[in-house]
Amino acid sequence: MDYKNSGVDIEAGYKSVELMKEYVKGTMRPEVLGGLGGFSGAFSLKAIKDMEDPVLLSGTDGCGTKVKLAIIMDKHDTIGIDAVAMCVNDVACAGGEPLFFLDYIACGKNYPEKIAMIVKGVAEGCKMSECALIGGETAEHPGLMPEEDYDLAGFSVGVIDRKDMITGENIKDGDTLVAIASSGVHSNGFSLVRKVFEDKLTKEGLDTYYDELGRTLGEALLEPTRIYVKALKSVKNAGVKIKGCSHITGGGFYENIPRMLPDGIRAQVNKDSYEVPAIFKMLQREGNIDEHMMYNTFNMGVGMVLAVDPADADRTVAAINESGEKAFVLGKAVAGEKGVTIC
Repeated sequence: MDYKNSGVDIEAGYKSVELMKEYVKGTMRPEVLGGLGGFSGAFSLKAIKDMEDPVLLSGTDGCGTKVKLAIIMDKHDTIGIDAVAMCVNDVACAGGEPLFFLDYIACGKNYPEKIAMIVKGVAEGCKMSECALIGGETAEHPGLMPEEDYDLAGFSVGVIDRKDMITGENIKDGDTLVAIASSGVHSNGFSLVRKVFEDKLTKEGLDTYYDELGRTLGEALLEPTRIYVKALKSVKNAGVKIKGCSHITGGGFYENIPRMLPDGIRAQVNKDSYEVPAIFKMLQREGNIDEHMMYNTFNMGVGMVLAVDPADADRTVAAINESGEKAFVLGKAVAGEKGVTIC
């Protein structure tokens, strides 16, 4: 008896590391010390010494059951972007610059080529957010997970000078809410998505083309989560003070927007200010889901919401659009009990 006979292939682990090295290399920043293979990732903080009061920010998350669709479709090169996005967008929400990222992959069996494709996506997400992929772990769990299954999670650390933090405490009645468009469902609500489309959760079903989507169902659902780091940096470089920022993830509008609001301020959202993407209309129709539940579960086409002074609204939208994202005025902050009104 040996470790391989028990279900853990050490040689496959070595091969995975070799295959992923070329992708990881492309994410390096000058602050990264050493290379892959150490017991910890090292990152120099010399560059932040000039900050008055540097604050480290962190975020950790996964992709939820969206991973199941990647497994069914046997497409593993973008799910890593989702893992990075879920973490770095949270760091960026506070105004921070993501510095580095670590990933964790748990799998039933280590297929080196598959693991390398997952890490390729992670590396792509890191490049999009200009953070370094300085470490990670791939763990085989025979007997705990089916051989074809895996789960993916990550952890990001960023930094900001305390005086520049986005806290939401100064949002006031009359401030403008600017939305940054999502690319689709992103990485939340997939347990409900899979329930709605349970009769289509086969390779053939997900490869079916729908005119209303303009692509296959699988392509629409597996579309990676947008990374908003550069968009927020563009707003800051335009001289706009972002008062509050909300990443629309699990819990949709009703849970996430209030997280940036101070007491006594309510978000008033104009649902007709933009076109809800077709995938959400399809989900609502096929699942017979009421409107409140849709806005309480999904991002409904809005990946991030910023609160800015009304005088800065046009500059904010322009800066976001120039960064390659799509922005629009979603509503406003009004006096009232903290929460969200969608009208």
